[in-house]
Amino acid sequence: MSMNMTEKILARHAGLDFVEAGQLITCRLDMVLANDITAPPGIKELEKIGRPPFDNTKIALVPDHFTPNKDMKTAELTKIVRDFAHKYDIVNYFEVGQDAGIEHVILPEQGLVAPGMLTIGADSHTCTYGAVNSFATGVGTTDLAVAMATGEAWFKVPAAIKVELVGKKPKNISGKDVILTLIGEIGVDGALYQSLEFSGTGVAELSMTDRFTIANMAIEAGGKNGIFPFDARTKEYVEGRVKKPYEPVASDPDAKYARTVTIDLSALKPVVAFPHLPGNTKPVDAVGEIAIQQVVIGSCTNGRLEDLAIAAGIFHGHKVHPQVRCIIIPGSQRVYLEAMEAGYLRTFIEAGAAVSTPTCGPCMGGHMGILAAGERCVSTTNRNFRGRMGHVDSEVYLAGPHVAAASAILGRIAAPEEVF
Repeated sequence: MSMNMTEKILARHAGLDFVEAGQLITCRLDMVLANDITAPPGIKELEKIGRPPFDNTKIALVPDHFTPNKDMKTAELTKIVRDFAHKYDIVNYFEVGQDAGIEHVILPEQGLVAPGMLTIGADSHTCTYGAVNSFATGVGTTDLAVAMATGEAWFKVPAAIKVELVGKKPKNISGKDVILTLIGEIGVDGALYQSLEFSGTGVAELSMTDRFTIANMAIEAGGKNGIFPFDARTKEYVEGRVKKPYEPVASDPDAKYARTVTIDLSALKPVVAFPHLPGNTKPVDAVGEIAIQQVVIGSCTNGRLEDLAIAAGIFHGHKVHPQVRCIIIPGSQRVYLEAMEAGYLRTFIEAGAAVSTPTCGPCMGGHMGILAAGERCVSTTNRNFRGRMGHVDSEVYLAGPHVAAASAILGRIAAPEEVF
């Protein structure tokens, strides 16, 4: 009885030899995650249950969305999380500034998610961790509360789409171009409650940063999760980070898939997703003259060191356009420090960009770069719904770090080749 990667992880955590698409199962959890927005209502529901957390080492609480606290209301929410963490001695509580950052950057960075693990998080982009060959998905408040109390959650085993990656990745293409191209092809509901399983010779072309970006946006195609195979690059990343034993999974040769989608990396061009859906994609060289007022480079999608290195390479020797605000947000304190040591922060500041402390910031309209009516922003974040980053009459164009940096310099949506 053959299984794909997602099915193998779910079967193992359900204590079963075999599972298949559509089956309802209950699984034990390796990690339960929440942030400053989702943890407070989950904590309230946990208090109704009347039980303490099931394991203080398997819960991660990361204040990141509205932190550093932007106002009194968010300060109160963060205090609920902090008080809960201190009361129950939650080991993986990440205080602002203390080796912390954006949740989906710091959990892999610090080895809290590993191959073969099962993680749920009260945040839709929890699917990021599929990059390290794990099953990870977002849940709601009630499921979060029950998971914190019992260490278990129920699942409907998803069907899987095989995304076969082939060809060589061009120089100015990143994981963001790969996933936006895929979503543009299959649509924002093209993988509805399905697993996106990435495979093929092209996987070896992708850095871990590329893989995190791609897995992060599986949800933007409606996916339950995204998952990559375990290979030499994965092993190199997790070694030295993950302190516990782990067990990678691989799909059986005859595993079942709902369908197969092939992406030729060598044929990809830089793309941008127009308002107001991540699937509304166009090649950058076909967008025409679209002036912008803001650029954001960061987030759980593109706030890693490699993303900042790409942007710094384009900004070097150039200035941010005088009519553009450019905001750089490193994904974690470690990324911030490494970027500083590499000289990237100096490059950004000398170019005229603002560099923020790690935070989700403007991604979901929180703070640190809210848009006014009529303003346009090129952003390396993951969603561009109407009103996502501010006024309902503002516009967000999603892109990778290459396009975002070039656009900041030229004051319009631009390809990196136009800068040099």
